Amino acid sequence: MKKFSIEMPQVSNCEVTNCVYNVKNACHARAITVGDGVNAMCDTFFKASSHSKGKQLAGVGACKVSACSFNNDYECQADGISIRMKQDNAVCVTFSPA
Repeated sequence: MKKFSIEMPQVSNCEVTNCVYNVKNACHARAITVGDGVNAMCDTFFKASSHSKGKQLAGVGACKVSACSFNNDYECQADGISIRMKQDNAVCVTFSPA
């Protein structure tokens, strides 16, 4: 497997404890995708009772919410983001309207 390193904003906090990638409020996916074009939901959210054994900390690989002030060419420019449950959705609470 080829490995590469790029800079991306870190998922600095995730309160969605029923997500498979959440271990002790840290996201352990390699990278997440935010948004469906309009809503700032965590598209990587995957509800499960067991959790990932990954050791890496997640970054924001892509953001599809062009109406966010942190979005530049569909990539997040925030220093870090936080994810939280809002109603029944895992959402990026760092979202800031442009």
